[in-house]
Amino acid sequence: MARMVRQSLVKFDAPLCETIIDTPKPQGREVLVRVERCGLCHSDLHIQDGYADLGGGKRLDTTRGMTLPFTLGHEISGVVDEVGPDVAKDLIGKKRAVFPWIGCGQCRDCANGDENLCAKQRFLGVAIDGGFASHVLVPDAKYLLEYDPLPVNQAATLMCSGVTAYGALKRLVDRPRQRNLLLIGLGGVGMMGLSFAQAMFTQKVAVADLSPAARESALQNGASVAYDPAEPDVIKRMIKETEGGFDAIVDFAGNEKSMAFAVAAVARGGKIVVSGLMGGNFSLPMVQWVYKRMTIEGFMVGTLAEGKELMALARAGKIKPTPMKEEPMADVQKWIEELRAGKVVGRIVLKN
Repeated sequence: MARMVRQSLVKFDAPLCETIIDTPKPQGREVLVRVERCGLCHSDLHIQDGYADLGGGKRLDTTRGMTLPFTLGHEISGVVDEVGPDVAKDLIGKKRAVFPWIGCGQCRDCANGDENLCAKQRFLGVAIDGGFASHVLVPDAKYLLEYDPLPVNQAATLMCSGVTAYGALKRLVDRPRQRNLLLIGLGGVGMMGLSFAQAMFTQKVAVADLSPAARESALQNGASVAYDPAEPDVIKRMIKETEGGFDAIVDFAGNEKSMAFAVAAVARGGKIVVSGLMGGNFSLPMVQWVYKRMTIEGFMVGTLAEGKELMALARAGKIKPTPMKEEPMADVQKWIEELRAGKVVGRIVLKN
């Protein structure tokens, strides 16, 4: 039997290690995909740590129900190597991206198409083994998306950073006021958001990030203006330049400082979508919330339907590629450390 090579989590808060097992044989509607590319996401760091920061010294335990060794990685694209007996054989050999946000398939949320909300989810690389490996076992062929003529690395990143940015921005599309838009945080998801926003909105797109390199990259990729949140009196300048603040904001960082920045910059009657998971605690005086008439919505990942919508837009050439860098799968731990240190602009994509 063929061997499956994985970069595995063998201990929480410890480096990934190479492990080798027999390649699993798909059953029922399962599909075995040979992984060609797998993107590195900031949420991989939280899973490796074994917790998420809740602020105030509190932590959310992410280790419950997990059996080690475990394979991270959820931005996956590759080639179908084998299919279960209930899947058409002509799928073998086809290049596909893998939608990883898979639910139990039985609950109310799954029946409604909202598998990303499922309490008994089977997210690849989060709840069941993912793509930092030579192969990944996908629970059902319906989660495979055709991506030709897109590059294989772009197809992979659309499945997490892509569908997350797309879904977050969709929550702002039908707002009655569309004067301006601000994106906070220019990591892999934020840069995807900048690309998508230019296709989804008519107004100019402003960005904010602490990193000069990220701000420069954003300006080169279509941002109208890039703000440094650490600049003295930057909020006053933003409010003046926008005549009252931003009607729509997406916080792709999701920490205490980024949210305080967003609340200060949002216009009266505006909306903030929070999509980042850097963590911490957020509080807001009720009077300020009511006085500004602001809306705040949390958002993590999109649905399978939204993944298909995004893939169709990308395949039609309506979305510009975003900055990304390919590195060997065996070097994943090195790039985890670089990402943790804030030294990555755009997306790191691991290749086999």
